[in-house]
Amino acid sequence: MRRALAGVALAAVAALGLGACTGQTDAEQERAGTIALLLPEAQAARYETSDRPTFEEVARQRCPDCQLLYANAEQDAAAQQEQAEAMIARGTDVLVIDAVDTTAATSIVAAAERNDVAVIAYDRFIDDPRVDYYVSFDSRMIGYEQGKAIVRALADAEPGEEPPGALLVHGSPTDPNSAALKAGVHQALDGAEVTILAEYDTPDWSPTRAQEWVTAQLTQYAGRVDAVYAANDGIAGGSIAAMKAAGYEPIPPVTGQDAELSAVQRIVDGDQLMTVAKATDQQARTAAEVAVRVLRGEDPVASTTIGGVPSFLLAPTSIWADDVERVVVQGRIHAVDEICTDPYADACARLGLTDQGAS
Repeated sequence: MRRALAGVALAAVAALGLGACTGQTDAEQERAGTIALLLPEAQAARYETSDRPTFEEVARQRCPDCQLLYANAEQDAAAQQEQAEAMIARGTDVLVIDAVDTTAATSIVAAAERNDVAVIAYDRFIDDPRVDYYVSFDSRMIGYEQGKAIVRALADAEPGEEPPGALLVHGSPTDPNSAALKAGVHQALDGAEVTILAEYDTPDWSPTRAQEWVTAQLTQYAGRVDAVYAANDGIAGGSIAAMKAAGYEPIPPVTGQDAELSAVQRIVDGDQLMTVAKATDQQARTAAEVAVRVLRGEDPVASTTIGGVPSFLLAPTSIWADDVERVVVQGRIHAVDEICTDPYADACARLGLTDQGAS
């Protein structure tokens, strides 16, 4: 049954167009080695527009004769298990995995160990000492920066009879990054002059589920919601949609993460307070470099250790409206003509955000 499952998954992986370097025979590719990249979903634009292409580019540069495999699980942990087994069956030497469900992913780690496949946990920590390396951002620091942004924004609000109230819309409960983000935001908010009205763990980081929950809270806490902590930009978009539908004007401060184009436009327009940029291209670059070194039998020196796993943690960057030109445009996250489409032209002009200013 296990062989049959791997065979079915192998066919599915092949149908996804997993690429191998051209001009190499199977025997040559096998000698060079195989690196597989498993990503969890495509709702967040970063995975297909930044993480995957950067990872593949760097891996090919560093190891031109390596075979590269790729699959996206579309938020399905069972599908990711099948994809991983298919890649192991194809002779993968290094498996780089951004787990859909990090608890379920321990079975992938076990399968990899049985087949002498090195595992690099990417973006989301897999709590298993058999994982060889972990590459991500400091999620607790991100949550802390988001929480401090809420405190800072509410400090400028008109004083009332009660402390201002906030809703906390966290990420997926199956993503360990969510727990770290939650710890960070509580570190910033606990003890501050802010009342936490309610908290929610958003299944699958779903903007729709976040919107539904915030809609219900706006009814329950009518007139008391002064800010919304949103763990990422998708959740921020859902939260803002809920407040707009409820007639909120202006929109209370809302945080975010990932510097998605739509979020940057909302920041420019004043609907979103801030976001946190993660240089996902640098994260992918680091993971690809580590993967190639591990493939060659090297032992990369990590900056820290988490749960017994050598870890590379990158620092995030907060982005407010005044930071868009310097961080987003000059940092080549998004171009001015992408941000400043017709609906946002006036807001861009007010910020002095122009092609000339970004050059």
